[in-house]
Amino acid sequence: MSSDLPEQPNSSHPPQSRSHPPRSSPHSPQSSHLPQPSPHLPPVKPGSRGIGTGTPAKYQSRIGIDYSIEYPESFAEATGASGAASVLTVRGLGVSYATRSGEPTAAIRDIDLDIRAGAVTAVVGESGSGKSTTAGAVIGLLAANAQVTSGDIQLGAHGDDPELDLRTLSPTQWQRVRGARIGYIPQDPGTSLNPLKTVGANVAESLRLHTGLGADARRARVHELLDRVGIDRPQMRAEQYPHELSGGMRQRALIAAAISLDPQLLIADEPTSALDVTVQKRILDLLDDLRRDAGTGILFITHDLAVAAERANDLVVVRNGIVEERGPARRLLGRPESDYTRRLLADAPSMQTLRGAVRSAPGAGEAATAGPSTGAGPAVSGSAGAGPAVPGAAGAAPTSTGTTAEVPSSPAADLVEVRGLTQVFARVPREETDEVHEGEAAGSAIIGIEDVGFTVPEGTTLGLVGESGSGKSTIGRALAGFYTPQSGTIRVGDYQAEALTKKQLREFRKTVQLVHQNPASALDPAHAVGASIAEPLRNFRIGSKAERTDRVAQAMETVALDPALASRRPRELSGGQLQRIAIARALVIEPRLVVFDEAVSALDVTVQSQILDLIQGLQEELGLTYLFISHDLAVVRQIAHSVTVMSRGRQVESGPVDQVFARPEDPYTKRLLAAIPRPLDTQVLDLQTLAI
Repeated sequence: MSSDLPEQPNSSHPPQSRSHPPRSSPHSPQSSHLPQPSPHLPPVKPGSRGIGTGTPAKYQSRIGIDYSIEYPESFAEATGASGAASVLTVRGLGVSYATRSGEPTAAIRDIDLDIRAGAVTAVVGESGSGKSTTAGAVIGLLAANAQVTSGDIQLGAHGDDPELDLRTLSPTQWQRVRGARIGYIPQDPGTSLNPLKTVGANVAESLRLHTGLGADARRARVHELLDRVGIDRPQMRAEQYPHELSGGMRQRALIAAAISLDPQLLIADEPTSALDVTVQKRILDLLDDLRRDAGTGILFITHDLAVAAERANDLVVVRNGIVEERGPARRLLGRPESDYTRRLLADAPSMQTLRGAVRSAPGAGEAATAGPSTGAGPAVSGSAGAGPAVPGAAGAAPTSTGTTAEVPSSPAADLVEVRGLTQVFARVPREETDEVHEGEAAGSAIIGIEDVGFTVPEGTTLGLVGESGSGKSTIGRALAGFYTPQSGTIRVGDYQAEALTKKQLREFRKTVQLVHQNPASALDPAHAVGASIAEPLRNFRIGSKAERTDRVAQAMETVALDPALASRRPRELSGGQLQRIAIARALVIEPRLVVFDEAVSALDVTVQSQILDLIQGLQEELGLTYLFISHDLAVVRQIAHSVTVMSRGRQVESGPVDQVFARPEDPYTKRLLAAIPRPLDTQVLDLQTLAI
């Protein structure tokens, strides 16, 4: 669990709702928690990330834009029962962390929360604002160097179970409460499952501790839970180990464990951040069923404001460890009083719900192409099922709003060319619910990838989307040279990645860098994060020690982190801060190709917006090429020039972003787009825009 240790918390005690004067930039001297951007960074071109919104100068605050949502009056009241019994009451909560200097640092102060039975309270805010620290204090799982300094935490009575003062519980009492009365979904699935136990044994832990079920009954319940959270082939998955599942599947296993006993209170710390939109919808519907049928109160920590708008009854906005604004979600998002809340709305791609312009590929009349194209994108020689060229692709690229962006007529050379890429880990019987796409064998399904082909012109971005377990990360790791595929070819520049010698592989690492999906497991916990960023420089003997220190500081500024954080260990930073460290580490040696594997999924919307602007600006300045793996279609729409849709290890649709998103042909792609969370009154508009 991340510590959410803020860089410089505000020392004032907030009222329920406050407004701060607009800031010209999140990196202004008055805002010390985000440093000044590196002066070498290029400005982002206005209008490059959204029709109607524009993009101001890099990192400039968008507070001046009013992104309030006008909700119909019929949605003015929260959907939960206002008179429901209180499940959790938090008053004046304060937590501080002991630093290595011995001085305590306040992480949160005067936090008040009320969770009602059958209702959802969402806590939103920037990375490091104290969201996960609040959750850790409630469930008694704070880091060893953290201490609750003030406040009351009361768990309400439930059936025969009495009201509890959670601050006074002994470790033995906590064992009887966690899992049974309070369920917890931690933020990072990569470090939250026991790697020595099977997935089934991890999920069954609460059942073993709190019920009298026998082994067979527990096994049946685990299979039911895995199926309930959308994991295919639950009997097989239960016997696998965590490292054999994708990040999204591990996240769903954690959710299955948390809901196994229908707890009185469920604390969900970014429970859907690693999930594609179809699974996210299924999980959110499941949580809705849980709160409605079992009366569970849910504390929902998220950076996805669209999810908060669609699912939460009450919303609490936190900033630097204090409550910035609170109230019914519909009212707060429809008429926010705080400038900070307005900025969160302005920076959230999901709140703009795919209405932005599509990026035009620099130096390319066509976007990156892929194998089983549905008439979108030029044919790729040797790729399976390559389709015809896109009508009107040269000269101008139509956007979803009907405007066109001028595109240079001469295409850029392909930096990446993948043909027939296959890495099949297993062939399994096809389930009745499995779709059979064109060219597939009807009798079996695969775990892995099969016959994948695409090209990526230099200086462009290919978005790779699809459900958890569809093979996206497998493709990314193959491009980064982490394994040799069973068949197929991968060319990156002058390298054939599938046939590298040991010496060539070392040089190849300077060409391709991978930003991992789970930064907490990708960074050495024994090293300071600055040392982790400098590691590629040391490995390739780039610069003197002083020069490497300067480059590390510059890289941290590039990803909106204070260089003073370089001396901290990974456990002392929040999940979003760790993700930015991972991005800085990949960019520090200036590679030609960067594979982003869910690189912004753990970031709050403000930092996410900055990072998207950042990587787009670096691409325009340095000519970088990206493979951008994401389940967030709104983000892919903004950052990618072309997109490939994966389903169960196979490509089902590909082509220019505007064509695939506005006129999807495959039923699976249509379901992906239809499952995107939409704030109530924008849903009709979005469906019309997407033509689905």
